[in-house]
Amino acid sequence: MSKHTHSFQAEVAQLLHLVTHSLYSNPEIFLRELISNASDACDKLRFEALNDSSLYGDQPNLEVRLAFDKEAKTLTITDTGIGMSAQEAIDHLGTIAKSGTKAFMEQLSGDQKSDAQLIGQFGVGFYSGFIVADKITVESRRAGLPETEGVRWTSSGTGDFEVETITRPQRGTSIILHLRDDQLEFLNAWKLKSLVSKYSDHISLPILMEKEEWKDSDKEGEPGAMVKTGEWETVNKASALWTRAKKDITAEQYQEFYKSISHDHEDPLAWAHNRVEGNSEYTQLLYIPAKAPFDLYTRDKHAGIKLYVKRVFIMDDAEALMPQYLRFVKGVIDSADLPLNVSRELLQESRDVRLIRDGSVKRVLSMLEDLAKHDKHEASTDADGVTDVVSEEDKAKEGKYTRFYAEFGPVLKEGLGEDFANRERIAKLLRFASTSSDAPTVGFADYKARMKEGQEAIYYITADTLAAAKNSPQLEVFKKKGIEVLLMTDRVDEWALNYLHDFDGTPLQSVAKGAVDLGKLQDEEEKKAAEEAAEAFKPLLTKLKEALKDKAEDVRVTSRLVDSPACLVVQEGDMSSQLARMLKQAGQSVPSSKPVLEVNPEHALVKKLDGSVHFHDLAHILFDQALLAEGGQLEDPAAYVQRVNALLV
Repeated sequence: MSKHTHSFQAEVAQLLHLVTHSLYSNPEIFLRELISNASDACDKLRFEALNDSSLYGDQPNLEVRLAFDKEAKTLTITDTGIGMSAQEAIDHLGTIAKSGTKAFMEQLSGDQKSDAQLIGQFGVGFYSGFIVADKITVESRRAGLPETEGVRWTSSGTGDFEVETITRPQRGTSIILHLRDDQLEFLNAWKLKSLVSKYSDHISLPILMEKEEWKDSDKEGEPGAMVKTGEWETVNKASALWTRAKKDITAEQYQEFYKSISHDHEDPLAWAHNRVEGNSEYTQLLYIPAKAPFDLYTRDKHAGIKLYVKRVFIMDDAEALMPQYLRFVKGVIDSADLPLNVSRELLQESRDVRLIRDGSVKRVLSMLEDLAKHDKHEASTDADGVTDVVSEEDKAKEGKYTRFYAEFGPVLKEGLGEDFANRERIAKLLRFASTSSDAPTVGFADYKARMKEGQEAIYYITADTLAAAKNSPQLEVFKKKGIEVLLMTDRVDEWALNYLHDFDGTPLQSVAKGAVDLGKLQDEEEKKAAEEAAEAFKPLLTKLKEALKDKAEDVRVTSRLVDSPACLVVQEGDMSSQLARMLKQAGQSVPSSKPVLEVNPEHALVKKLDGSVHFHDLAHILFDQALLAEGGQLEDPAAYVQRVNALLV
């Protein structure tokens, strides 16, 4: 039999160092991780066997077994799943088998709690075995391979591992944990059964343990002991959690199921469990996580939906069942109508899949609407002095939508451009900062409810940062008149708002596009003064247009400025400066366009322009300062500095 020593991938070596130094605050979590992996291996065999039933061989049963040996100090988890070949053992157990290993390493902070969560997100729960073991032996044979092609993988969790070929009559995998002396509590049948009940009761496969019975000692004066009978018993309910009635499932069981399918260590914010009947029959169990995964903004990230057909596992990442903007949703969908040999191509074309997808999206949006409704639930008193009663369930939801939005708000906004049918529902769920609130807690409905009398539009501005938005010159007249403006600072905002032109009949208006028009909020005297200023400044505007013809599309007088001399805006319908900058940074081509320079006729600097011997330099400084104020970059910073220095001398 051949034996070879291999070095761990560098990322795994660092991960093992973290694990073996008590990364998990709760060591018993290792059993949940390993049983979950064993269940996944059985699911994969069942799926592959749909096309090749010979993979079952002479072992038709899919199951997980727990066995312990007190003398040897070993705990063994055995499954009859798909198993591994020698190369798969090297690939899967010696490397973190994900494309995001670099991102994983970058996010390791040394903080045990946050790093433990990362381990779950990267799906490397196997290494949790080293929390309790100073050595792990894995023996496996892949279904379909001869028994002489089994493999034994051994490691002490340091820098390397050994792989050798063995003869293994049964397919599947056995993980043998050589427990450390301070972890021998896991060599106890009662302890193991309680952990299975706590963490893995929902596993649809039977989890078996050998029965024990009390036997008195044959020697007088010696105590009796529990001995194994040779019979095996199922120690979990062995029925998929989503197939049970909701009334029979506790909140703790729902939470543990979520953790097992998501490898997350935090409880979910919310979940929905429903059986749908009608044109399509299916069961859905969907979860809203509390924390965003490391790869949330990877657009090719697969959805977290596991697809089952008649309780038979089909695939892990059924992206056809959930749109991209809801890619953070985790859960299970079990269809009674889809064929067992369903392919990814069929998922894209199936009418049943479209019905499941539409129903699941509506269910997720309903969950979010419910969280938003109770985000700041306060008891209210009616006209008769009767105070309503806030239920404990409603109290538990308080603040959850704020937490959700902080993690997933930008992704939800993608739905404006991706889901036309639910655009209005999505718009109602969006939250922004505003000139009245630095926190992103203002919804469109909140904004509309406190619009000033005569206001005809919802005003907003987009910027790279909150500070840039708050201090933008374009807000000056709005601040002066006490008109609230939404401050949008997510990179996706500019793109998303291309698909949302109004909210509940009220148009959305960027304060950085087109000429400012406050409608009824601007009195006749202000309008007359603006017209007179524009007429009086015509000669100066003509000179500015000529001086800035290579930079500005137009130069005009504005009433939007109060304290600043000038600002830049784009024509209505043109791409904003912020969006153009983002596209350029992403390496995309952007159609050439020039902004409009608006000047404040009341500002001393603008008044000084007329007749100044430094007119050309002042005109360019005025434009460049307006560009800097909106977060833009100067094409020629050196020229700007030279002009300013010349005027300072």
